[in-house]
This record gives sequence, C-alpha cells and structure tokens, in this order.
Amino acid sequence: MLSTVARAGAFAVAVTVSTAGLAAAHTPYDGRWTLSITTTSGACDPSYTFPVEINNGAVSFPGLVKAKGRVSRKGGVQVSVSVPGKWASGAGRLTPASGSGRWVGKAGESRCTGTWTAQKI
Repeated sequence: MLSTVARAGAFAVAVTVSTAGLAAAHTPYDGRWTLSITTTSGACDPSYTFPVEINNGAVSFPGLVKAKGRVSRKGGVQVSVSVPGKWASGAGRLTPASGSGRWVGKAGESRCTGTWTAQKI
C-alpha cells in the first residue's frame, strides 16, 4: 500500500524527470541521480531503486504530480510526495557526487520509516 509512495517518495529524496542533458548546471548537484531507498520499519517494500533528476536545485519525480523537493546551496535536501491517501517525505545531505538521509511515510494508518542513498550518474 505504501510501496508506491515509498518508491516515489522516499524519495524520498527524491527522483525526477529525466532530460536529455544539462548543458549548463546551475548547482553542483544538478544532473541525473540514482536513488535507493531502504525500509527500516513498517510494512513497505524492503528496498527500491529509481532515477532522479535535479535541475537548478529543484528535485522532480517522474510520473508524480504532487511531488516537490529542493537542494540548498550547502547540499541539504528536502523532498515530499503524495498520492491520494498516501504521503512520504525525506531529508538528508548531498555532496556533488553522492548523498544519504532518512524518510518517513504513511498510507492510511500504516507508517513506515527508512533510509535513502543517492549516487550521481
């Protein structure tokens, strides 16, 4: 039930529409990333990996209408996603090449938590 949100949101941290390329990156974090999430508690998928993109510090998620995220100049990242009856949010830190953090989510009365890691492609 929460697996859809966990996949999309955890990010969490999450996760974007892939583009043909970024000719001129506006931040050191801009570009394509691979996001891996791991559930540490709750009834969500144990792990999932998907692509993410950051453009001018904005994090976007493929196929999700209600998703938003931002990377600060110092690499702090916050992301949230929602679909009817489900949500997830996460936070952490990126370097120009990798990152990690934590996420929480809820579907109905079920709550999950976990960690995420990201690698720039």
